[in-house]
Amino acid sequence: MGFIDDIKEDRDLQIQTACVAFFLLIFPLYFFSVAAGTVSPAGMGGVGKYSVSGEITYIDFDEGGEYIADGTSLTIDLNTDSLSDMEQEMNIVGVLVSMTYGEDEEARNGFQCLSDTAPDTITGSASHLNFTNSADGQNEGGSGAHDASTIWYNSSMIGNEVEGLSESSITDQLDAKGAGLGDYTIEIGVTAQADSCTNPLGGQNEDNGEDVSYTIQLIVLDYTIIPFVDIENI
Repeated sequence: MGFIDDIKEDRDLQIQTACVAFFLLIFPLYFFSVAAGTVSPAGMGGVGKYSVSGEITYIDFDEGGEYIADGTSLTIDLNTDSLSDMEQEMNIVGVLVSMTYGEDEEARNGFQCLSDTAPDTITGSASHLNFTNSADGQNEGGSGAHDASTIWYNSSMIGNEVEGLSESSITDQLDAKGAGLGDYTIEIGVTAQADSCTNPLGGQNEDNGEDVSYTIQLIVLDYTIIPFVDIENI
């Protein structure tokens, strides 16, 4: 017995076949109608509801380490001219500075002086064009690490449904359109603090700065925007 004959005699198979045919027809039509919306540039969808997803990757930009004296800062000037042609074409949407540091202050223990180590503050800042941000970290307990990042895209859209905007408007908030190229300035500063002896006559520990290691990476966003489809409303 052939498939056509089976359909003629099997009502369940008839229903299943009709459902498959319905969805094969309705889904393309539904996606087209949602994506079309109103007229928008470059064939993008008009105002509607969209699912936005994205993946973050990184470009290694610079790394190093330096002893930074108390009350001073290390300034690092970089430019994306050092990147490959392929890297310069990526959607660069931010910069990340990762710092690690120890503690060169030594506690003194004895009859004349009983002390501990006081936490120092390490500040990292990253600037590009008119975008800038900074973050502090401390080496309490002998070592520490923290990140400072500056971004120029709307990260709140990633992983969410966005409603009331056109596809091109969403793209404008996710695509840097080359704004990630150019000069970058990174600053890392140290404010050291030495602990005092329990005996006032013992003075303070010596703490003149800290060794700071750093890595600098550019943040790259690959994003996808698709019309949101609510299956329950079909």
